[in-house]
Amino acid sequence: MSNSSYEKPDFWAQKARKEGYPARSVYKLQEIDRKFGLVKKGSRVLDIGAAPGSWSLWVLKRLAGSGFLAAVDLQALAITPSDAAFHFVRGDLYDETIRAELASKGPYDLVMSDAAPATTGQRLVDQSQSEAIVEAVIDYAETLLAPGGALVAKIFQGGAEAALLKRLRSRFSAARGFKPQACRTESFEIYLVATGFTG
Repeated sequence: MSNSSYEKPDFWAQKARKEGYPARSVYKLQEIDRKFGLVKKGSRVLDIGAAPGSWSLWVLKRLAGSGFLAAVDLQALAITPSDAAFHFVRGDLYDETIRAELASKGPYDLVMSDAAPATTGQRLVDQSQSEAIVEAVIDYAETLLAPGGALVAKIFQGGAEAALLKRLRSRFSAARGFKPQACRTESFEIYLVATGFTG
């Protein structure tokens, strides 16, 4: 279903264009990082569902030549960083070969995902598919994070958040939902943020 308000560039979309980011989502990550302190100098980061690349580009700027960033998506990225500390894998996050390649670059200090399913307009279907992606991201985090590491993942709200947060709290010292100001007011997305991975 088309939503005309989604087609009009808003403040965040215009700001992203001016600052050279392919999507407005970069400001969601910026706010999350400001609140939770997830990206530090020398961090090793895994970006799952990275296209078009705003989150990856922001992290690379934040790392400023230190650390390492691996990214994966089915789609090509709209960015072409020449950073030696950047490794992009084009493929399916559920593919074992892809998973093994990403694992070989770990362990990571942060696993992050702004991935969302292709929406159908049927809220229950979209929520279910979003939940499945987040579960896969948590699977990655539980096997590839270093002790003390963190996770951030987008989910469409629909009731599954409580169970996912419970799962996260069993493996992290803290986990909560957070909605950045840069989210559209009509959006039902939130971010699950977990810190202090206990292994």
